[in-house]
Amino acid sequence: MGTKPNVVVIMADQLRWDALGAHTPNINRLRAGSYCFERAYCASPLCVPARGAFFTGKYPNVTGSLINPWTEQERIHGFVRPGHASLYDLLESDWDSWHTGKQHLFAEPKPEQRADSRTHWRQLEGRYEAFLKANGKKKPGGPAFQGLVPELAYGKITRKRKYSIPTVGRFEEELDYFYDGFILNDSLAAIRGRDPGKPFALNAMFLAPHPPLHIPEPWYSLIREAELPANVGVWADNQSPLQLYNLTGMLGSSYTTEDWKRIWNVYLGLVALLDHCVGTLIDELKRHELYDDTLIVFASDHGEMLGSHRLWQKMCMYEESVRTPLSFKFPDSFGIRPGRSEEPVSSVDVLPTLCEALGLEPPEGMSGQSLLPLVRGKAATLGRESLFIQFDGNGARSNFQRCVIADRYKLIVDMFKDELFVELYDMEADPQEMNNLAFQADSHGGRIESMLENLRGHMLATGDMLDVPSDAYGRFLTDYGPFKS
Repeated sequence: MGTKPNVVVIMADQLRWDALGAHTPNINRLRAGSYCFERAYCASPLCVPARGAFFTGKYPNVTGSLINPWTEQERIHGFVRPGHASLYDLLESDWDSWHTGKQHLFAEPKPEQRADSRTHWRQLEGRYEAFLKANGKKKPGGPAFQGLVPELAYGKITRKRKYSIPTVGRFEEELDYFYDGFILNDSLAAIRGRDPGKPFALNAMFLAPHPPLHIPEPWYSLIREAELPANVGVWADNQSPLQLYNLTGMLGSSYTTEDWKRIWNVYLGLVALLDHCVGTLIDELKRHELYDDTLIVFASDHGEMLGSHRLWQKMCMYEESVRTPLSFKFPDSFGIRPGRSEEPVSSVDVLPTLCEALGLEPPEGMSGQSLLPLVRGKAATLGRESLFIQFDGNGARSNFQRCVIADRYKLIVDMFKDELFVELYDMEADPQEMNNLAFQADSHGGRIESMLENLRGHMLATGDMLDVPSDAYGRFLTDYGPFKS
């Protein structure tokens, strides 16, 4: 291919796939010049395992990164095991590699702590707090933006933990002192400080629109009347009651539709703040005459429920939580026209795609497939039967969910302690997933059993620590049939 192109990955955190609009003109322009995958899914709706899968091209079961490992006891289930190469490893030899922002690719050892790493690490953690302290500023958020929930730890004990709640507030400082202003300034410094003798690589990991929803002006007051989807504030008929044991339901079910209107305004304001950062970053690439020769990936690690199904945060398998924006802006020299695809794709497909596009030797055992055949119009589909998503708990292995997506259908198996609940949705006929078809055994029982068998095969092949028993569907109908809505 000759000279290697520049590579920029722009990742949002907790960005719903449907949260873009008139308030995101910069992202809209980027996507208009990109090849966009309209049905892209994360591999896990949680920060650490989602990023472990994105950067290695492997499902969480394969890497061992299953949860957010906030305690030493849970560390074994949160880190990518040794021997799994990441995008950073692949770029370091030939690219001038930079990381800015949130660093939630947890591996043993941590990438930014490796003596042999040639990436310039400008991670948010630690550096941002020191920056605020040096300037006499307070961090956004605080006790008013957190709520107390029970969390099952080690499958044995309940501990109390504090997690973000949808409190909204105006952050009194300017953008430079907000999370994403700090990340933006680091990203601009990376472009200006790059080695011009090498192709440039930047992984810019923004925090927005992840809570706290404590944001500066003008974005705090920007959105006045957000239009809410019909499923916001609504608990669907035959929705899994096990969500009430998860913090999604514990926290989200206590808010009314009126509450969510106010929350949505600020969340979309934070999305607009992200858009400002993306636009400024792209302008800087153009100013340095890098844009035309740069492959830009725009993605999010996962989505946000934001009141849909009366749930908050992510950590579940509904579209709002697991479906993400994903687009590739290719260098002019590639001759690839902008386009759209409705093919279901996964975040584990990103690294295989980059390997093929950049001429990199792909690591062994990747779970994903290159998307270039679709992008180049050489294939109508990827030829695979299903995508898989898993959730194993937040800060501990506790609430478990497994998901299979096959064409228009989504199967969800929700597990908590000894209980198991099944959901089946036709995403074409029921895009907001309000009609669980799992109780319609006569018309959908065969499909459910087939998808469960497919799921069992995936779980076995990837070394899942759980299993779905062969009588799972029958047991579900027996246990829950008398109580269906």
